[in-house]
Amino acid sequence: MDLITALRARGGVAMRRDLLNAGVGAWQLRTAARRGGVVVPYRGVVALAGAPPEFAEAFRYGGVLTCISAAPHYGLWQLHPTTELHLVCGNGLPRDGVVLHRSASLPPLRGRPVAALADVLVHALRCRPPAEALVMVQCAVARGDITVEFLRRNLPGNRNGRARDVLDLVRRRADSLLEPLAAMHFHQAGIAFVQHVELPGVGEVDFVVERFLIVELDGKTHFEPRAIKRDRRRDNTSVAGGFTVLRYFYEDVVHYPEAMVAEVQAAIRAHYSGLRLNK
Repeated sequence: MDLITALRARGGVAMRRDLLNAGVGAWQLRTAARRGGVVVPYRGVVALAGAPPEFAEAFRYGGVLTCISAAPHYGLWQLHPTTELHLVCGNGLPRDGVVLHRSASLPPLRGRPVAALADVLVHALRCRPPAEALVMVQCAVARGDITVEFLRRNLPGNRNGRARDVLDLVRRRADSLLEPLAAMHFHQAGIAFVQHVELPGVGEVDFVVERFLIVELDGKTHFEPRAIKRDRRRDNTSVAGGFTVLRYFYEDVVHYPEAMVAEVQAAIRAHYSGLRLNK
């Protein structure tokens, strides 16, 4: 087998012994470092130039990527991409600069040093802050790649209580990472809400809070001229129907959630104060 073809089939990086087993000639491997586009980043590791460096690191340490290090390889939502390396390593030996996850329940991806999706999500639920783990799990669940019930069965006992609390916030549907995050912040603040509500003349809105307040989350597509006009008309129809409307952007939900929650709570207080004054 041709070396380049074999490497491409494995995501661009492989162990020398695995390439030999796949039928790559020993002479190709002996001259690998002199071939254009091929590098030998570590002893026993062969890679295409430009291949994911984290693959080579995983092979270097004899592990597979998991948790947030595996998220990009499954196309999972991430809040804060990081260079921190999270690995499952069979021998469990500590390594400088590596966050070690000591066990996996399923085989890794074939031909790539990436843990199975279920293990990636279980590790994230145990390891990462709730918001980071939530968006990863919500992405996979909304795509139909995995179920909350399956993950819950793999998180038994008291030590996994916090992880199961995150699973309680996951919904079957989410159109962006902003939705589960906003829902988490509203839930933690004790704000009553319903998601994905269809309103006559308005269409579907992201949240209805306390039956009078519409909360919409605006991603990148909402800044297109046609989308701006559509949203303003929807807001007008909502207000004419007796609703109050608040809109929040990515930075509000991700970076300043406390301010968003405080504003929603202020709107709720103002609404009920007005009702009392009008009695």
